[in-house]
Amino acid sequence: MPLSHVFDTYVKTAQGRIMHFDVVLDEQDQAKALQYAKEWLTSIGHPDAVVTQENCAFCHSAEAPPELRQQIENQGYGIFKLEGCPK
Repeated sequence: MPLSHVFDTYVKTAQGRIMHFDVVLDEQDQAKALQYAKEWLTSIGHPDAVVTQENCAFCHSAEAPPELRQQIENQGYGIFKLEGCPK
């Protein structure tokens, strides 16, 4: 299995809520991680959440677990929800 790259991401929604999640992809590309974070936020109804390069930073590389691997294969990235994210 290929190594995936994890970008530790914190965002603040328009309502002031903080969400913490990892963007996981097969390329170590911060611009793509930022793009995918914004795409995911829009898909869950938070297109106005603030996410920047400073709060979407490369963290480490690891083998993605099966559920993230499936997300990456289906959409090019996976989201691992940590704190404050919708279920």
